[in-house]
Amino acid sequence: MPEKIEYFLISAEDYILATIFCVFERGVTTRVSVLGTDLALEAAQIHMGAAQIASCPGMEVRRKMRDGYALTYMELTDPEQARRLERPVGKYITMELAPYLHRRKDFFVQGAQCIARELMALLPGGEEPVLVVGLGNRSLTADAVGPLALGHILVTRHMLRSMPQEFRGFSSVAALTTGVLAETGVETWELIAAVTEMLRPRCIIVLDALAARSRERLCGVLQLTDAGLVPGSGVGNQRKEVSEKTLGVPVLALGLPTVIRAERLVGEDAPPAEGEALFVTPRDIDQRVRELSRMMAYGVNLALQPQLTVEDITGLLG
Repeated sequence: MPEKIEYFLISAEDYILATIFCVFERGVTTRVSVLGTDLALEAAQIHMGAAQIASCPGMEVRRKMRDGYALTYMELTDPEQARRLERPVGKYITMELAPYLHRRKDFFVQGAQCIARELMALLPGGEEPVLVVGLGNRSLTADAVGPLALGHILVTRHMLRSMPQEFRGFSSVAALTTGVLAETGVETWELIAAVTEMLRPRCIIVLDALAARSRERLCGVLQLTDAGLVPGSGVGNQRKEVSEKTLGVPVLALGLPTVIRAERLVGEDAPPAEGEALFVTPRDIDQRVRELSRMMAYGVNLALQPQLTVEDITGLLG
């Protein structure tokens, strides 16, 4: 569970400075999910009215332990059930980060290996490159998961083209960080679509920050899905969907919840008034985002380059 949480109301024009206090206000509420979460597991718990969800028609649920981490698998197969949960049909895997939070022995290596094994089960085969995309705003700590993770991705596409013998056996990997619309003037989907058209990747892996409904899940779980994602949907700043449906390429999304709507902490279920969406983060968000984005990246590296170890990747990244 995150330690003490502090929050302040900060004007929208000063939101970049809000990371100093581990809080930010978006100031825009184009459409906030009624369920108030990006996590499929939380959506199912809300719909079922139970903390422990079980399989039902249109939704299969199972649990297991892998490398010391507890995993909950949820597969939505029925479009009507998916509509009720405000999620696309697809597979959703929730990885609980208790070994990381409690600093158990080898938590980083085992966590990266756990992510890698789950990713490998979803990755399509082929020789084409994989495009890894980091979404978010590097200037805003709670939204910097994607850009920070990309600094630890082992990019090989250019090396395979210039030194094919030396990098024989490596998968081709390219990386892209999209920035935010206010900085680039270009929508996230537009940038990804343009690069996808050029590279023709076999798969896109998207790394992003998410919104949670429960404070216990702030930097406490990871969610992996093959259903893509809608950038900004959890904080009321919804952009165009990034998925196989919109890009024509399989899209896997790996996300870390870093924010929660403030009214959830005081038991208010009513949506916030226009322009007053306040989101809260753990006070140690800087450390958690830095460490967990690195673990996510190493998991992606191990999935794409299974012949390597964590130590090998560290050496190659320098």
